[in-house]
Amino acid sequence: MAEDSGRRSIGARRNPESAGAILDAAEAVLVEAGYAGFSIEAVARRARAGKPTIYRWWPSKAALLLDVYQRGKRVDNPDTGKLEDDLFGFLKSLFSHWRETSSGSVFRSLIAEAQSDEAAAAALADYARGRRTHTGQMVERAKARGEVAADVDPTLVADLIASYAWTHLLTDRLDEDDAAIRKAVRYVMHGIAVRIR
Repeated sequence: MAEDSGRRSIGARRNPESAGAILDAAEAVLVEAGYAGFSIEAVARRARAGKPTIYRWWPSKAALLLDVYQRGKRVDNPDTGKLEDDLFGFLKSLFSHWRETSSGSVFRSLIAEAQSDEAAAAALADYARGRRTHTGQMVERAKARGEVAADVDPTLVADLIASYAWTHLLTDRLDEDDAAIRKAVRYVMHGIAVRIR
């Protein structure tokens, strides 16, 4: 289908208006048709854009899904002065965001795509690296305050927190109450071994 005459192409550089229309269309197709019905063809039809334009700006379905997800993501990055409260606030905000917007659906779709597509797996791995850095900053702040041991690995803590979040997303358990989220964070913070005095 030809490009909408109201949105002129500017070549390889993304035209913000056209890119926005494509991202809007991608999100709408995903919400309406689910992951099984999501395709670049469906997005092109809905956005009234050419497939070559979409593939020029997003080389894979995964790249498009990830941009849709990143564009709508609004999650708190608390800095309360206490790591346990920071991690709790982050998880509570993330669960709420996934539950109340289409972002949960988008991210589930990206994870599904990563199971059978190398480009999607690479895109998800890149995203996870950024996520580790983000959560790891909370741990680094706690180290600087003397709240956690100097040898604690921030990326491992980030993976433990992400594992809890992703498991709840993939099993549709985003309605955890505050007490359950706090308990999970407490386990990460304090471990589960019996303390011998």
